[in-house]
Amino acid sequence: MIKFLDLQKINLQYKDELEEAFARVLESGWYIHGCEVEAFEREFAAYCGAKHCIGVANGLDALILIFRAYKVLGLLKEGDEVIVPANTYIASILAITENNLVPVLVEPDINTYLIDPGKIEEKITSKTKAILPVHLYGQACQMDKIVEIAQNHKLKIIEDSAQSHGAYFGDRRCGNLGDASGFSFYPGKNLGALGDAGAVTTNDSELAETIRALGNYGSHKKYENLYKGVNSRLDELQAAFLRVKLKYLDDEILRRRDIARYYRESINNELIVLPSTSDDLSHVWHLFVIRNAARDTLQQYLSANGIQTLVHYPIPPHKQPAFLEQNATSLPLTERIHKEVISLPIYACLGDRDLEKIVAVINEWDGAKC
Repeated sequence: MIKFLDLQKINLQYKDELEEAFARVLESGWYIHGCEVEAFEREFAAYCGAKHCIGVANGLDALILIFRAYKVLGLLKEGDEVIVPANTYIASILAITENNLVPVLVEPDINTYLIDPGKIEEKITSKTKAILPVHLYGQACQMDKIVEIAQNHKLKIIEDSAQSHGAYFGDRRCGNLGDASGFSFYPGKNLGALGDAGAVTTNDSELAETIRALGNYGSHKKYENLYKGVNSRLDELQAAFLRVKLKYLDDEILRRRDIARYYRESINNELIVLPSTSDDLSHVWHLFVIRNAARDTLQQYLSANGIQTLVHYPIPPHKQPAFLEQNATSLPLTERIHKEVISLPIYACLGDRDLEKIVAVINEWDGAKC
């Protein structure tokens, strides 16, 4: 079976350096808020081109804390509306509702699967205070248009960069395209830890200071608590591992681009809708997502032929039981995408022979299960 994602193989590439990082942390005797976290925050901020990076426990917390900090600073209040793509992973929506803000769902562009800037302004009301563009699958949203809309309506831009480490829009990377950005370092991400981890990047010093305090029990100074905060910290060990893997991220992105190019040039089955991108040199291909109306049949066929795939994602957020109040909402493009998408294996150490097999099997598919 060709695995969808072989995390063991990915991480064993860096076995010696990861073990050295583990030993360094173990021998330091300092495991929370130490030198490794400080170093990773500097290095990742520099990588993104941002002034500040704040390590947190996971990607969801990163987004939650951004919104929470804006509430503390008086720039958001409960009941305010946040524009967000309808076809995102549920975490984007949860970050909004966790802060008692109101998600306003916007349909994507059917070709890129990214939020359609042309559909944003019609959703803006007097309560709209922010836009949450999600750089889905590793491709940056059309940030020039989104920034123009935000400036015209005096809205904050909070990037969901959980799938876009290293992606560019123009000459700037995700994490430096809005007012703040949330990153996930879940193990399967392009930059993945060996456990849960996340970060916020921003150029706003006051926001950064507030987020750092909120994630540390609301404390700027030990045993003094300005806010009713939470415990959401990047630990030393994960920071040390991420420092190792950050050095190789751009090389892994180049390999992902090569794989994506091979798929796009070699898959010639007319039943398959291939992903669209305006710029191959900016996309980091966290996922390679194809589409077919008989998605489940295609997935069964691929599995029967030794190819593991995943669906990102089978149920859109507005149809989840968690958002019962949204279940009657009709979002036809989003619903179509969630019914048709399927993700092929794509990671830096995926072998050429495996790629050739995947392409050959897909090209032979005639719409039947096997």
